[in-house]
Amino acid sequence: QVQFVESGGGQVQPGGSLRLSCAASGIPFTLHHWAWHRQAPGKQRELVATISEGGRPMYARTVEGRFSISRDNSKKTVSLEMNNLKAEDTGIYYCNIYPTGDDWGQGTQVIVSS
Repeated sequence: QVQFVESGGGQVQPGGSLRLSCAASGIPFTLHHWAWHRQAPGKQRELVATISEGGRPMYARTVEGRFSISRDNSKKTVSLEMNNLKAEDTGIYYCNIYPTGDDWGQGTQVIVSS
């Protein structure tokens, strides 16, 4: 059974930082590219960042220079380091393989507010 468990969200002030983590199971971790998505209130889910099998990252223009995606193949985890957070980064963050599979975790909520 494929399972993604996201953690690390919380509430921070603008300019703050958070580190999200995703633990994957039931899937051959090293054979996939991975991604973080987010869904803001009232909006569709959007792609935030991806990381290839070889560790090459790519970012949405809205987060480039502020977010950093990484993977640990030995632990089967994908992380997202988020710095200089803005109010528009608020949302529920999800990890998934890339291209996106059918299974989704519960996500972890990020609230950026003063």
